[in-house]
Amino acid sequence: MFNHVSVDIPEVSTKTVNRKRFYVTPTGLFPSITTVLGARKEKQKGLAKWRERVGNDVANHIMRTAAGRGTAVHHMCEDFLNNKEVLRNESKYDTVYIVRSAVPTREIGFLPGDEEDKTALFQVPYQNMVKFMFEQPNEQAFSMLYDRLKNQGSLMFLTTSFLRGITLDNAIIIVDEAQNLTFHELDTIITRVGMDSKIMFCGDIFQTDLQRNSEKDGISHFMKILRGMKSFSTVEFNLGDIVRSGMVKEYLISKIKQQGQTESG
Repeated sequence: MFNHVSVDIPEVSTKTVNRKRFYVTPTGLFPSITTVLGARKEKQKGLAKWRERVGNDVANHIMRTAAGRGTAVHHMCEDFLNNKEVLRNESKYDTVYIVRSAVPTREIGFLPGDEEDKTALFQVPYQNMVKFMFEQPNEQAFSMLYDRLKNQGSLMFLTTSFLRGITLDNAIIIVDEAQNLTFHELDTIITRVGMDSKIMFCGDIFQTDLQRNSEKDGISHFMKILRGMKSFSTVEFNLGDIVRSGMVKEYLISKIKQQGQTESG
């Protein structure tokens, strides 16, 4: 820690134009260093050859991790200038990974763009969740918080389509909406767990969006395997644990009663 003369450093927001990041300043848009370097054709050719050699899954993972490390250094510099503690080593975990399958409740057709563009809709719930976990001065700061956590490598969002070939070390892995995962996907996820990591599977088998019975049975088969392992324990919630709203709780109770009457009738 140190003390220095206060420096008024104005905050700037970012804007993406044609998949390139720019900083919005009072005097106009300024490209980020990544945007500047990415414009070099020599670098683009080299990256294309490297991606072809290692494969898309491994390349995407490495690039996300590298981008997170670079952004983390930027935030360290910012904390240093603001007289804040720069390095914090309280946790052995480097990253929280949120993993889910990109299965919509209805077919929405082809989604354009890269991996980030295709998964944007599925990340909305987690963008809202961080509002309940952190304090921010205003709504704009909240809107930037999720991206900042991702950019600094503290939080990463993955779909089951991009897991092959990677190992998740020193991580907390939260597999959300597990009822929408086939056994093959669940098997792929758990075999990605590396050293000093924890993994949690969250889901409700009664709310699956899968259509085929063979796919729906995947989570039940998977749970039988986990119950035979000392490394895992199971926590089951019931109607008394519903916290979303009283109306939702009332609806689910009525729904279960109606289903019971239908089956008995």
